[in-house]
Order: sequence, then structure tokens, then C-alpha cells
Amino acid sequence: MKMHNPPHPGEVLRELCFEPLGITVTAAAKALGISRKTLSAILNGKAGISPEMALRLSKAFDTSPESWLNQQMHYDIWQAEKVHKDLKVQKLAVA
Repeated sequence: MKMHNPPHPGEVLRELCFEPLGITVTAAAKALGISRKTLSAILNGKAGISPEMALRLSKAFDTSPESWLNQQMHYDIWQAEKVHKDLKVQKLAVA
């Protein structure tokens, strides 16, 4: 079932992981082995979760990398559908 207007994974990361732990962007970036700028871009919805970032987050928060990539995929598809809702595509079938 497709989620209606899914949140950006950065929002999920901020609200469900960082805020409950009281962790700062600087401390989290250091723990994840990335720059503060990179993490800030993700948290602010300016950058997505890459496979490498999904691995880092899964190790840091004891989650699966697939869960992070799945969130990103749902968000990306939702955004693409909003922009390209009138795509003209013909169905193709094998003869």
C-alpha cells in the first residue's frame, strides 16, 4: 500500500532518532563518520539517503539499511508522481 505524502527520511531521522536521544547534528555526524554539512542536508530534506548512508544509519541505530532506503524510495516516488502526474506513456506488451 502506497503511503500518502510520506515524510523525507531526514525528518524521520530527526524526530525518531535524534530528538529522543538528545543528540546534536555535530555529535551525530562525528559518530556516523560524515560531515556536519552532509548530515544537515539530509535532516533538512535537501539530500537523500544513499545506500552507504543507509548502512551507516543501520549500524548507528540498529536498524536495517533496507528500511532507510525504502523510506527514501517512497518519498522519491511520491515527489515524482506530483511533478509528473500527466506523463503520456504507452503500455508495452510482449507479443
